[in-house]
Amino acid sequence: MVGPAVGAAENPEITLRSPGERAQMARLVVCAEIRLYREGLSEALSGQPAIEVLGTPRNCDELLACLEAVNPQVVVVDTAMTGWLSAARSLRSRSDPARVVALGVRGLPDEVITLAEAGIAGYVTCEDSFERLVEIVLAVARGEMPCSPRVSWHLMRRVASLAADAHDTPLARLTVREREILVLIEQGLPNKEIARRLSIQLATVKNHVRSILDKLEVHTRGEAAAVIRRRG
Repeated sequence: MVGPAVGAAENPEITLRSPGERAQMARLVVCAEIRLYREGLSEALSGQPAIEVLGTPRNCDELLACLEAVNPQVVVVDTAMTGWLSAARSLRSRSDPARVVALGVRGLPDEVITLAEAGIAGYVTCEDSFERLVEIVLAVARGEMPCSPRVSWHLMRRVASLAADAHDTPLARLTVREREILVLIEQGLPNKEIARRLSIQLATVKNHVRSILDKLEVHTRGEAAAVIRRRG
């Protein structure tokens, strides 16, 4: 079901809210395969003054259709649902991606780090209360990522590790200008067009290209482009 889980006739408070009040609310959808779970959460969350439930999709396909129709800020998704993590990852490609709150997480640091790397903005453990769910939904709607101090420490260690890895790659040896030129090489532009795009001399481009090949330890422009493709 893509439409709201609670109708205006059943919940008059929704229709009485002014446009200004609605603009300040956390707009979300609840996605779960189990109907009782999905509708129960929707009804409970709809009773919160700062939350508006826009839909209750029952699977990943309905979720993607629902996002196109109602454009929520937050997606509350049951992690027991088939394919939920792939669907959550796909949201990052949207121009205005909804933030995902995962339900039923164990809360172990390694698990949370995996979720964070997948773009999950918040999580609710199996032991958390409904009040905690509301707190996390509102925080995520504000652009925050709530987590325990222990998990925060592990996340910071992961970020530091990734930063160290990034500084140890061939691409890290390039200057800002060389990276700009490498991107244009990857797009298939010849030196003359690169010079025009960047408003620099053709000879300067050629010098940069030679430096790029040396630093990346490759012999051709195609090999250089392959390096940037592998690194994303």
